[in-house]
Amino acid sequence: MTHTEVASLVACRDFGRMPDGRVVREHVLDNGSGLRLHAIDYGGIVRALHCPDREGRDANVVLGFDNLEDYLARNPSFGTLVGRYANRIAGGRFVLDGREHRLALNDGPNSLHGGVRGFGKRLWSVEPLPVGSDGSVAIALSLASDDGDEGYPGRLQVDVRYTLTRANVWRIDYRATTDRATVVNLTNHSYFNLAGGGSALEHVLTLHASRFTEIDAHLIPTRMADVDGTPFDYRTPRPIGERIRDDVEQLLLARGYDHNFVLDGAEVGAPASAARLRPAARLVDSASGRVLEIETTEPGVQFYAGNQLDGRLVGSEGRAFRQSDGICLETQHFPDSPNRPDFPSTVLRPGETFTSATVHRFGIIDRA
Repeated sequence: MTHTEVASLVACRDFGRMPDGRVVREHVLDNGSGLRLHAIDYGGIVRALHCPDREGRDANVVLGFDNLEDYLARNPSFGTLVGRYANRIAGGRFVLDGREHRLALNDGPNSLHGGVRGFGKRLWSVEPLPVGSDGSVAIALSLASDDGDEGYPGRLQVDVRYTLTRANVWRIDYRATTDRATVVNLTNHSYFNLAGGGSALEHVLTLHASRFTEIDAHLIPTRMADVDGTPFDYRTPRPIGERIRDDVEQLLLARGYDHNFVLDGAEVGAPASAARLRPAARLVDSASGRVLEIETTEPGVQFYAGNQLDGRLVGSEGRAFRQSDGICLETQHFPDSPNRPDFPSTVLRPGETFTSATVHRFGIIDRA
């Protein structure tokens, strides 16, 4: 299949220009079964993700902006590819092979989501891929991060693939290599709202996790704790808003949910390349009938309930985003792992290949 034929199946248009004049493109993947994903070169951002409800009505189920200027000026990580290290590293420092590395600080005393110019603020190279034998459509995204970038050691080559299958699955595959020992933690930071608007607090959530990592005042993990008997027990389905306002220290520290959940069955000591897909989460909006099921090879998922949204951001279709209008289920390794030998390792060495996969399966439930 020629490049022209591929491009006709993954539509592409100019989305804007960077301050230095570089063009940012938007790529639209359509699986032909109702699922349509819009991704831009800047940040690898998933700007919109359309899927049908039980009546066949289409809606965008992720939060985003309709122009590049908002992404450049005020994006709270809507839809970004996050790296070199997703989540927080305490004190913006870690020791690897006896050498301390100091990172850019952008979250109080901590480094968050790769620093001041993390991967979500870079221009990725994006190319459409040939249609799969199963009818799937995909784009390949690539980025090179130089040695010393935001304080991280090693030149890291990152390759990511977004794939839509005919079965209404959005799959993300990550791959990274380095020429020097470093740490890597990659994820996608989409905010989901299966209703297509309004609050997500009535969404019913299931998390396949019997433990979570408690946090301190700077949202840094302190220890693993059992979810049993706490507002963090989502092993059986319940609405997100049911206990989000409980007078519990862990909720007060984060102003809601912003915690890492330890997925059941995760092999803490296994290398990333040996991990297998396992259930992570299930999200249901009973009004629309939309369902999202997530599987991942990662050992954890960061559940963030959009606590910092305060109505000042206006996104696609003129929607003002308020607290919990979107929720994140970020599949990843644990926060601050480079400083926690008891957590699954995020170290990548020359000659090794980091691989990870996350599957988002969209479906419909009948009206109760």
